[in-house]
Amino acid sequence: MLKAIADVFRSIGGAIATVVSLPFRAVGRLFGGASETAHRHG
Repeated sequence: MLKAIADVFRSIGGAIATVVSLPFRAVGRLFGGASETAHRHG
């Protein structure tokens, strides 16, 4: 019983984490890529 509930919460948490991290990952790629290229070129 508890294991089933834990699995449900884990799957829901994983889905929420994926949805929430997508926009942050896109923004991070924009800013992170810009800062990386700036650091690379000195």
